[in-house]
Amino acid sequence: LDEELARIAAAREGAETRLAQIKDDLTREEARLADANTALSKIVDERTILNDQAAADVGRRETVREELMTAARAVEDVEAELTRLSKTLADSDAARAAARQQSSEAELRAQRAERRLADVLQQLAVVRQSELAPELVSAEENRAAEAEAAVADARQAWDEAEARRLAAESQAEAARAELQQRATEHTRIQAETTALDALLAEPGTAGGWNPIVDAVTVEAGYETALGAALGDDLTAASDDESPMRWMFLPPLSEAQILPEGARPLSSVVNAPDRLARRLAQVGIVDDIAIGASLQSQLKPGQRLVTAAGDLWRWDGYFAAAGAPSAAAARLKSRNRLRELRGALETSSAVVAAAEESANLAKASFAAAQDREQKVRGVMRTAEDARNRSRESLGELRQKVAAIQSRVAALDESRRQLETERDEANIQRTSAEEKLAELGDGADMRADADLRRTGLAGLRQELMEARARYDALAREADERQRRLEVLGRDEESWTGRKSEAKTQQDQLHQRRVGVEGEIAALAQKPAEIEAKRAELMDQLSVADDELRRTADALAVGERNLSAADKALKDAEQSLAEAREERVRRQGAVAQNEQTLGVIDSAIRERIGCEPEAVRGQTKLKDDEPLITREQAEKRLQRLLSERENLGAVNLRAEQEAEEVGQQVTTMTTERDDLMAAIARLREGIQKLNAEGRERLKNSFEEVNGHFSNLFTRLFGGGRAHLALTEADDPLEAGLEIMASPPGKRLQNLGLLSGGEQALTATALLFAVFMTNP
Repeated sequence: LDEELARIAAAREGAETRLAQIKDDLTREEARLADANTALSKIVDERTILNDQAAADVGRRETVREELMTAARAVEDVEAELTRLSKTLADSDAARAAARQQSSEAELRAQRAERRLADVLQQLAVVRQSELAPELVSAEENRAAEAEAAVADARQAWDEAEARRLAAESQAEAARAELQQRATEHTRIQAETTALDALLAEPGTAGGWNPIVDAVTVEAGYETALGAALGDDLTAASDDESPMRWMFLPPLSEAQILPEGARPLSSVVNAPDRLARRLAQVGIVDDIAIGASLQSQLKPGQRLVTAAGDLWRWDGYFAAAGAPSAAAARLKSRNRLRELRGALETSSAVVAAAEESANLAKASFAAAQDREQKVRGVMRTAEDARNRSRESLGELRQKVAAIQSRVAALDESRRQLETERDEANIQRTSAEEKLAELGDGADMRADADLRRTGLAGLRQELMEARARYDALAREADERQRRLEVLGRDEESWTGRKSEAKTQQDQLHQRRVGVEGEIAALAQKPAEIEAKRAELMDQLSVADDELRRTADALAVGERNLSAADKALKDAEQSLAEAREERVRRQGAVAQNEQTLGVIDSAIRERIGCEPEAVRGQTKLKDDEPLITREQAEKRLQRLLSERENLGAVNLRAEQEAEEVGQQVTTMTTERDDLMAAIARLREGIQKLNAEGRERLKNSFEEVNGHFSNLFTRLFGGGRAHLALTEADDPLEAGLEIMASPPGKRLQNLGLLSGGEQALTATALLFAVFMTNP
């Protein structure tokens, strides 16, 4: 409360200070209002003076503007007249210069034509002395014709040799394909025979003896029946020393004959005598229905089987046909081996015959190829001789044509130079006459100089009038800018005056508020003293309540300590229980894992669920299990027997399928490649045909444009294009034949340089016209 009193005293002092400040601000705002009224009065007076000056300058500016326009028109008139005179004088000077240049050029052309004419006459005399005799050209043409005939004969021989070579190549390719096919089949049979030999050569049991099944042969289709009837008994030996063997016993009595409808298995099986008693008691029936009906008639020891492997035993046992046994598979392999050995001998003979055919076809192809190369060499020799003869004839013709063309060109040049000399003399005379008509132009130059002098005075007057007009315009602009400044100052002072009045009103309101605040603060001390007495009473009551609360707090803390101790004991017991549960869960998980490993091993090694293991042991339901030691000994014995069987290629069938797929893929790819080659050859033929047609059409079109352009460029004559050296347009050469006006038709190489350039230009633009 003392602090509240101090704050009230400070607030009252501050309110009195603000009141004094407000009074000072009111005094300053009254002074600002007086200054604004004074400034506004001065602005009104200056604006009145500037408006009077602007009205007086309007008349002066109009007078100066009329003077300026009059001077400008006078200057424009003089400049236009002077421009016309200058143009006329320039045209006259240009005409005189052109006439003098024309005269000089005409004289030079006449002199140059005289010199060139003398040179042409001298060259013409020299060329006429170097002309060749016609007999030389005729003899060279005869030699070229003989060479052409030799090339045609050689080409025909080459075509025949190439046809024989292609036929021999086709035969060799067919023989090679046949040999490859036979060799592949022979290799497949040989590989299968080798694999079956290796499989059947392995010992059949762990003891190393040869099973009696190796001495048994059975008709094809009855292997499964024999395997179902004897089963694992076929793995026993046929000697007298092996621990597991077949003993020789005499046949049974007549009472043991098989029931009617079944024939003995020995009728389709060729086996040692030791199996005679057993085979005689196994019958073969045609189907399951017969076997089921005859089962009740079987005597002790007798069995019935079908070719598919169904088994009926005398004691009531029945086994339906299923997967073939190892013995049946071995018998099938032996039968297959016999078939393969017969096929291998036949295949060897077929491969030898195919190889002999391939060698003969290859030798024939090599001989045809050598023959073709020799004929090709002869043809190339003939072509070389033909080409040399053509070159010699072409050079001779070119030399004759060059001489003739040179003579014609020199005659043409002589006529052109004489014409050029006469035209130059006429042009020089005309230029001199025109130069005399034009004169020297001195009168026009004097008139132009006089007008330029008058134009300078008029331009000076125009500049002075423009300077006076510009000065008046600047004064008017300056007054306008001053009026704009006075308008902005008036607006500013008016705003400041309004702000000062507004500020005065606000200060009056603030002074009233501060005075009311001071009166309110003066009543605050008495109210604070009354509030202090009330608070002292409340403080004594709060002290009593504090003592009671402290006693209750001490009791609660003692109870809390006891509860914390009980909580710690319970947490320790809980931790021990959790540890025990974790240990037991670990033991359960380990046991479950061990059980899962055992179950997986049973499924992997035995191939059945753990519940069906007893059914795999061949034990009866009431028969007790054997001991663990006995089971382990039997397991070791079976494992050793399995290892003695040796490695079996379990992927043989899969590998055979993969190789078959590869062969099929390669065959398909070969067929696709041959088809693509055929399509490519057909496409080449079509392209060649289309190319010949399009080339022929384009050649005719270009030839037409070339003939027309040649005639236009030379002013006459004729020219055309010709295909040479071959009947096929795609292999032919191109020859350009041209005949300028006054000359005979000849090759482009026999023309002069200028004629060759014009002819080439005609050909170039003929191509552009055909294909822009």
